[in-house]
Amino acid sequence: MPRPRKHRHLAHPPQPAIYKPAGVPLFDLRQVLLLPEELEALRLVDLEEQSQEEAAEQMAVSRSTFQRILSRARRQVALALTEGYALRIEENPNNG
Repeated sequence: MPRPRKHRHLAHPPQPAIYKPAGVPLFDLRQVLLLPEELEALRLVDLEEQSQEEAAEQMAVSRSTFQRILSRARRQVALALTEGYALRIEENPNNG
């Protein structure tokens, strides 16, 4: 049995959303999942231009954990953009 997921502090919890290529029905597309903490990692580093160390502290995770979260987020976004997949953002499970 895996360890329980540790709480990640999110300053801007996302609303559930799906971003998809124009002109293609959603049911025809594969979907890529972006978790709330992955979106927050992208926001902190790429939009707010914080260092990974600062962002990790703000999310209350270790720097190595933050780097794994950020790496997966970037990979998911790149996959959606380059392969034409829909990008699905889930709601924070701690909020609902």
